[in-house]
Amino acid sequence: MALSNPYFKHRLKLFPITARIEEDSPDQCLSLGGLDLQELARQYGTPLYLYDQATLDACIKDYREALTETYPGRWGITYAGKAFLCIAAAQWAAQRGLWLDCTGAGELAIANTAGVPFDKILVHGVNKNLADLQAAIVQAGTLVLDNLSELIKLIDLLDSGGVDSPDLWLRLKPGLAVETHTYTQTGQDDSKFGMSLTEIEHAARLCLAKGLPLKGIHFHQGSHFHDPSPLGQAIDLALDLIAGLRNKLGWMAETICPGGGWGVPYHEDELPHPSVKHYVKFISERLAEGCRERGLSLPHLQLEPGRSLVARAGVAVYRLETIKETAHRRWLLLDGGLADNPRPALYRARYSALPILRPTRPLAGTASLAGPYCESSDVLIETLSMPEMEEGEFIAIPVSGAYQLSMGSNYNGARRPAVLWLSKGEATLIQRRETLDDLVRRDLTLPDGWITDL
Repeated sequence: MALSNPYFKHRLKLFPITARIEEDSPDQCLSLGGLDLQELARQYGTPLYLYDQATLDACIKDYREALTETYPGRWGITYAGKAFLCIAAAQWAAQRGLWLDCTGAGELAIANTAGVPFDKILVHGVNKNLADLQAAIVQAGTLVLDNLSELIKLIDLLDSGGVDSPDLWLRLKPGLAVETHTYTQTGQDDSKFGMSLTEIEHAARLCLAKGLPLKGIHFHQGSHFHDPSPLGQAIDLALDLIAGLRNKLGWMAETICPGGGWGVPYHEDELPHPSVKHYVKFISERLAEGCRERGLSLPHLQLEPGRSLVARAGVAVYRLETIKETAHRRWLLLDGGLADNPRPALYRARYSALPILRPTRPLAGTASLAGPYCESSDVLIETLSMPEMEEGEFIAIPVSGAYQLSMGSNYNGARRPAVLWLSKGEATLIQRRETLDDLVRRDLTLPDGWITDL
């Protein structure tokens, strides 16, 4: 029996702010940025990813308004490129006056190709090699040191190269994680990220002895959390550290960065979700209060949102290729999955979906949405109420803008999908679909005679 619950109204809230169901059109298609998703899927093929600029801009506005209203000192926003980075995304970040967080020489190359200003580039990374450090020295304005080994390598490079150091931050390991999946926690005692209090003091002494431009303290406790309260103890710990370094070394941090990682709703069951302002207000008030209690001047507050800036702006579109009925499941088998979105396999991430054609049709029981790859973990959605579907239809999965394409692969020879940027009623191709030629471009053949018969 078909269900009459207007599920689509709840699911539509997960999509970008420009998403609409064109109820006046004969097909009642789902649109985004004023563009028919079915037509875009036909034109560009699937899997297809779309980024809605209006949603990106609205989120930046939310962060800026929250910081202006709640933090009495100077502040800034860094876009965490690890969530999704390409030349177009880097250009957008630069045009909006954001800093760009790059991890290593590869992301630095993208940032520089996009023309991101030197002083707006920040470099992270838990295990930077010499090539990463060399790139950071010449291409970035700020470098976050994760460990003492990195600092020693940096000093050697600076001594041998005759070049100036970028501004330096030290990454503190607070010993406190936020509530999130184990694989996305970063602040706990046994985390691979950051330095202990003792190591931070040693690094600070070494920086000052060498005359290096030590400017800030950074920490990060995890990604995709929904309650900011665990950040309170870490902020207090960081401020105690800064006060101690002031008293011992006469050094005062100009900047404090509590990272990012604020979560977003991926499923209608997670609505309503605490706002960006709720998150920012907690950090701002705790930091301001902590500085007053310790007699510290207000530092520059730098936040590093990635997921919460781009996740909702992205939509993935797939073609339903095969419908299978098994003893206990209705399988909707799509033309993409694990290769372009490994998050369900890695983190048991939960998603929702809508048919692009007539998304308001009634539900007809549950289905599992899976991809074509040779892994039983290639399931994008384990169980979701869906209407009756036909092979050849297109399905849209919202909140697909973060940590999907950036973690994608060529598994089973998959070609990375095309990506569209939607703005002012137009779609611009910002990443073309990979071709079969792309797949073999890096490969070299063995010389004649190297393969012999057994």
